[in-house]
Amino acid sequence: MLFVLIALWGIALILVLSDPRSVVSRRLSGVPFTGGAGAMSVVLDERINPYVSQHYMNETADQLLYMLQAFCSLLSYYGLPYTFLLFALAYRPIDRLQPYERVLPLLLFIPIAACLLFTPGYNETYPITFSVVVWWAVPYVAVGAVNILLKNPGYLAQARRHWIVCTSVLTPVLFSATMNYVLPSLGFLRMWVYNTWFVGIGALVFVIGLFTYGFLGVRVFIDRRRLDSTLRAVTSGTAILNHAIKNDVGKMRLFGEKMRAYAASTNQEELLADAETMLRTTRHIQEMIGRVHHGTEDLALKPAREELGELLLMTLEPYKLLAEGVHFSSSLQEGWSCMIDRAQVAEALGNLISNAIEAMDGKGALSLIMKETKRDIMIEVRDTGPGMDRAQTAKAFEPFYTTKRGGSTNFGLGLPYAYHVMRKHGGSLHIQSKLGTGTLVSMIFKKKAIQAQQVLGADSASEHKESER
Repeated sequence: MLFVLIALWGIALILVLSDPRSVVSRRLSGVPFTGGAGAMSVVLDERINPYVSQHYMNETADQLLYMLQAFCSLLSYYGLPYTFLLFALAYRPIDRLQPYERVLPLLLFIPIAACLLFTPGYNETYPITFSVVVWWAVPYVAVGAVNILLKNPGYLAQARRHWIVCTSVLTPVLFSATMNYVLPSLGFLRMWVYNTWFVGIGALVFVIGLFTYGFLGVRVFIDRRRLDSTLRAVTSGTAILNHAIKNDVGKMRLFGEKMRAYAASTNQEELLADAETMLRTTRHIQEMIGRVHHGTEDLALKPAREELGELLLMTLEPYKLLAEGVHFSSSLQEGWSCMIDRAQVAEALGNLISNAIEAMDGKGALSLIMKETKRDIMIEVRDTGPGMDRAQTAKAFEPFYTTKRGGSTNFGLGLPYAYHVMRKHGGSLHIQSKLGTGTLVSMIFKKKAIQAQQVLGADSASEHKESER
């Protein structure tokens, strides 16, 4: 049981520390914490209490440890179904319960309070009255499990994380509910000893999921912190570089202009050519530093209410003229009025489209799709280019990383900039790619964050579809 204790409380700690502001993470952390409390009770009963009794023979210490054992046991039995149901309701909110969101934890605590007040106290054989607790604990677990399974992930990356949650959380909780409540209520006691294997499987899936697709956004949160710190460092560095070079380049241009004027007035063709070369070089340096600084500088949004579908279509149109070898298609929903920064969103989307066209070398198919879920609006840019392997995909958001080589003028700032724009809008940016199958980049806006309103109404909202070339 010591392994179970360390595994469960370790997972609880990771969930709390990863994103303490997330209600979902906080509530889920209660599930392994209360489960670990049961393991702590067993460790106290089988290891710590006997050791203290044998070596210290202190009645007060024995009594305190027994009270701690009883507390941990009751916390586990009563807390597991309670915290699990609270997590399930946060993971997939139910609209009808939203008005009662603040009082719901108190209402769900009523059966626990009743059992504590009106059923016999703790003892090692019958820590709780199983025949009573089973009638509310099992429904709590069942309702929570069904609610989690009914969640619509919305897109592929989230679907993978959803099934990791189902495997690592639902499996051990459902098994524990059977062993801790159902079978003991039928007379089969101490069945919790079989929970160890399923807890171990759940912990293993949690660790694997954490380092592959992420777990409840934990990996996303870690990656986001890393990218944010990288962007801040790059922003500071380019600002200093821009300031340091700007004055010196300005001096070079001033003297270059004087040289060119002197060469022109004295008909010195060779000197004039040298002056022109120097001036072109200074312009190139200024342009390059300016582009890098613009791509990494902190964004100050100027949100205004915009029709999102119309903005997407207007952003796409110019690229149809520039890339004649690309087959463009779009499926855009009309009528969504959102509070966004028009210029920044258009620039971010333009970067994604431009990257897709460059990846296909101007030949292939590009689709722009706008879709919605209950809480999100998604914009997908899909291309039929060569795609990227997993290592390249993992680095795609890093500033200055690019798969393009040779004389490309691409600085690898398009995706970091788009990522930054989405973060400023309270949304996210996801990339899915595989060698030989192309790339899909998704801009995901939270409806609540951008105050999305469907102007035309649910029944009259139309969808714009078109196919070009």
